[in-house]
Amino acid sequence: MTTTAPRLGQAVTRLLLVVAALLGTLLATAGPASAHAALTGSDPQDGAVVATAPKDVDLTFSEQVAMGADSIRVLDPSGKRVDTGEIRDMCSGSIVRYGVELMPGLPDGTYTVAWQTVSADSHPVSGAFTFSVGAPSTTSVALPEQSAGGGIVGALYGIARYLSYAGFVVLVGGGAFVLACWPRGAGVRPVQRLVVRGWLTLTGATLAMLLLRSPYTGSGKLSGVFDLAGLQSVLATKTGAALSSRLLLLGAAALFVAVLFGAYARRTDEKEHKDLTFGLALGGSVVAAGIAGTWALAEHASTGLQPGIAMPVDILHLLAVAVWLGGLTTLLVALYREPSVERAAVERFSKLAFGSVVVLAATGIYQSWRQVGTWSALTDTRYGQLLLVKIGLVAVLVGIAWVSRRWVRRLGEATEAASAPEGEEATAAPDEADDTESDTDTDPDTARSEQLARQRAAVATARRKRERDADPERAGLRRSVLTEAAVAVVLLAVTTVLTSTEPGRTEEEAGRLKAAAGSSAVPNRPIDVRLPFDTGGVDGKGTVQLTLSPGRTGANALHIFVLRPNGRPLDVPEVKVAFTLKEKQIGPLPVLPDRIQTGHWTAASVQLPMAGEWQMQVTVRTSDIDQTTIDKNVKIG
Repeated sequence: MTTTAPRLGQAVTRLLLVVAALLGTLLATAGPASAHAALTGSDPQDGAVVATAPKDVDLTFSEQVAMGADSIRVLDPSGKRVDTGEIRDMCSGSIVRYGVELMPGLPDGTYTVAWQTVSADSHPVSGAFTFSVGAPSTTSVALPEQSAGGGIVGALYGIARYLSYAGFVVLVGGGAFVLACWPRGAGVRPVQRLVVRGWLTLTGATLAMLLLRSPYTGSGKLSGVFDLAGLQSVLATKTGAALSSRLLLLGAAALFVAVLFGAYARRTDEKEHKDLTFGLALGGSVVAAGIAGTWALAEHASTGLQPGIAMPVDILHLLAVAVWLGGLTTLLVALYREPSVERAAVERFSKLAFGSVVVLAATGIYQSWRQVGTWSALTDTRYGQLLLVKIGLVAVLVGIAWVSRRWVRRLGEATEAASAPEGEEATAAPDEADDTESDTDTDPDTARSEQLARQRAAVATARRKRERDADPERAGLRRSVLTEAAVAVVLLAVTTVLTSTEPGRTEEEAGRLKAAAGSSAVPNRPIDVRLPFDTGGVDGKGTVQLTLSPGRTGANALHIFVLRPNGRPLDVPEVKVAFTLKEKQIGPLPVLPDRIQTGHWTAASVQLPMAGEWQMQVTVRTSDIDQTTIDKNVKIG
């Protein structure tokens, strides 16, 4: 029984349904892009209640960020801005910290800190928290509900990102398929249209991302696409430079496409054809690598661990994906729209796809190690979970490709089996031609005879096409390639979401830094402690007030005030202090302060080697025999 291949319209409809379902699921659930820089600490901390108004607000991030004039805003309970608007760069070594000064004389109440910036890998990050001076109060400031990069602008930007990847895959993969596997395809109209549409899609998506970039990282309003000042500021950023460079490279890609489907398709001389193939392959590889480099320049590979190695690896990864999936798409179009595609072309693509998978696996292993880092991050973070889904989809694709390879072998066997009848038909053809020539010689209407010959040739071509379409081996190959293409669409969408998700290594590191910040004191702020004491003797009651400045690791200045119950200084013969970090088994570290005046003792350099929760023990002696020791846990940052 003969197996009939599915019609092109039905196949394309099924593929479009897969695309629609996939985009609806991923883009609806992805939400705004997860930023890759995380806030790991602040001064004051979120929810802190401080006795006096601080002079500034400082924020610490897990990696480098781009700050603007309004990146940090501090609002009073009525919503009025109380910062100076001047961002201070406080970065030192691996510590990424920025601050903004506050206006003097702030009254008591609850203040809101709203911040928004762009991480080093181009993704926006924002947030807000509150702190109180004196005591918490009601506030009319509403924390923003929409994160940076969300809303309609974020959705449109995400779609443009997906289309840019899809356009790149079709453009590069289609060109590679024609040059390396099927040179005759340069003259096939469906293949030409596919590659040109890939170029148009990539160009249009890049322009859309360039226009949406300003509102995507800023206001979040769609009207921001018409803000020329915002566009100018975007062009000055790393991402803007990458997008504009991509547009310039796409101009060179347009020339490549024009030559490929123009002079290359018409060239008949074998030597000239070979020389042009080499030139197109070399030039096309350079342009394709340049376009892939615009992603590596602005996203994951450009920041974090080993960027000098990660960027070339990322370019190879993108090129391997494009050659594999783009070539697969071109093969699918050829099988449906040009059934005469040779078995040799399919076999050449099978080898090319295998090489691409090898490169994809090697570069993917490195990228996975770099972005995930630990086995726990592979299962406990969203990035790791998406990566597992991607690995599973690649495994499914390889399995389907193996099935396609079997269909290719069967197709070759069927072709060889049919070669004998075709030879007989070819042998008979000259006789038919002689008959036709005789008829032509006897027929005075030569034009009529030529028309009949063309009609007979068209009918024969249509008959052979129907036979090929009804070929069960070719139909099976088409079905398996169509299935590969559908899975590839899902894989590309997962990859798009993966590139806008915070890497597992960064997420775990940010969690560790936040935990450390939660167990340490607010950085760069003095520690004030008041401890009542009672030695049991005469003048044995009072209060010890201690100030440790700046209250962080390293050298600190310690001031001790010994006060009577009425608040006046109490002169005591001796005061001693000791610090112990029990978690790390450090200490006790003794401190012997010097008496400055009545009731005032000081130590100029108190060295605390590590951050953590330290136990501070204070011993007060009020006579030769009366003394007491009191303790208090303090958090050192």
